[in-house]
Amino acid sequence: MTVVADLSIMPVGEGTSLSKYVKRAVEELKKAGLKVDVGAMSTSVEAETTEEIFKAFEKAKEALFEMGAKRVYMVIKIDERRDKHISIEYKKSAILK
Repeated sequence: MTVVADLSIMPVGEGTSLSKYVKRAVEELKKAGLKVDVGAMSTSVEAETTEEIFKAFEKAKEALFEMGAKRVYMVIKIDERRDKHISIEYKKSAILK
């Protein structure tokens, strides 16, 4: 089984430049052992189970609260396949061929 997910995460009410928060969230995703692909508007991750992904997303969210955020907004998209192995590269190559 393979899971690819997209995460957009940001603190609300912390100004217009949020890159330091996003950078910290990405660091947490990497520390959790997920494959991470940072995009302009979201970050894609790859893992074997949704449980791994949810745990990593929880750590990323908590990191923003630890930085002083009072509110964190997250948008999550998940693609889980059980019929064949998928990856971030596989999904990109299907479009960019």
